[in-house]
Amino acid sequence: MRRTLAVVAALIAVVCPPVSAAAAPAGFHVSGGRLYESNGAEFVMRGVNHAHTWYPQRTGALADIKALGANTVRVVLASGQRWAKNDTADVAAVVSSCKQNRLICVLEVHDTTGHGEQSGAATLAQAVDYWLSVRSALAGQEKYVIVNIGNEPYGNSGYQTWASDTSAAVQRLRAAGFGHTLMVDAPNWGQDWTFTMRDNAAAVFESDPDRNTVFSIHMYGVFDTAAEIDDYLGRFRAAGLPIVVGEFGHDHSDGNPDEDTILATTRAQGIGYLGWSWSGNGGGVEYLDMVTGFDPARLTAWGERIFNGADGIKATSREATVYGGTGPDPGGCAVGYRVTGQWQDGFQAEVTVTNRQATAIDGWRIRWTFPAGQRVTNMWHAVPSQTGADVVAADASYNARIPAGGSVTIGFTGSWTGGNPSPSAFVLNATSCAVLGQ
Repeated sequence: MRRTLAVVAALIAVVCPPVSAAAAPAGFHVSGGRLYESNGAEFVMRGVNHAHTWYPQRTGALADIKALGANTVRVVLASGQRWAKNDTADVAAVVSSCKQNRLICVLEVHDTTGHGEQSGAATLAQAVDYWLSVRSALAGQEKYVIVNIGNEPYGNSGYQTWASDTSAAVQRLRAAGFGHTLMVDAPNWGQDWTFTMRDNAAAVFESDPDRNTVFSIHMYGVFDTAAEIDDYLGRFRAAGLPIVVGEFGHDHSDGNPDEDTILATTRAQGIGYLGWSWSGNGGGVEYLDMVTGFDPARLTAWGERIFNGADGIKATSREATVYGGTGPDPGGCAVGYRVTGQWQDGFQAEVTVTNRQATAIDGWRIRWTFPAGQRVTNMWHAVPSQTGADVVAADASYNARIPAGGSVTIGFTGSWTGGNPSPSAFVLNATSCAVLGQ
């Protein structure tokens, strides 16, 4: 979104020693269009943006953000072209604070905002120069930090070179030894109304020698209908490309974004989101503050919505396993899979998920891989998505809570060719489940 505010989107940078393509991942990595931790646990960002570079004295903000349930914070940094540079010591302190508060750090350079239209905005090449200059603060932090190369790197002019410039930035960082997951923002003030990022994402992803790049769309006035939101995110999912909503709000001067659909669709599809923003907005968009005056006890209407509302942070956030989070406890779930009917080229099946924990599960996603190329054609009591052989079934909102000792059953029809063997493994949120009857 266009920034004429005193505060803007945040990001946390990650840099590490070189990792060969064949080596086990040292930290976050992308596979099949999804983000995983180094131990293979899927990670879905649920968090907010914090304008650190304009409010460096607000050091308690990360603890407050964590206390309200977030698992990620996107931290605004400056490279020196438009705002005073956050130096290596400051970046190291931010990373330390993220770790202390058990948050995954997404670090971003904000000076690139609106390049080509915004006077004095930095180029992506200058953003890379910045990351190289603070590299020592990021080395070895691959499990905790994601580097968002540059915020909204083009306005509505000059964006035609987004793909080549973004690929060049990614390749420079890789050549310099950055092994972290990289995040890249869309042009057009982050909203990609020209579909430049959407249509070039596959090529940019392939240009990364580590295949470890995540795409970030910012959803404001351009995304004011459910159809626009579902189509944009759905195209990335269908292509097997990783996407997050790196910024969004409940209102904006350029239109009224459909925050309910953003939250519902990201939950159903297992897509990360980072709302804008914790506190300190100015320039007429103060309504985007989630808390008043950086006080966590004074949630605004927007803060209540994103933290405590349906599909919000409290209901869907799971702490990163690097900090000990597991979603359900290990061994705390069991899955039964049963084919209830089969015919030529088609079948019907049901999946029963049992919560073996002593506490309820609020918000669930069950994932499995078909062994013989089967495809889901229709599903009930859950919202499906499928990429290749990988299937994710997300709760249908009315059955999001599985009580201690309780179960939920979903049904679906599917197609098969040549054979219809059952899946052998199921993952509930980030935890592998016992498979009944096998």
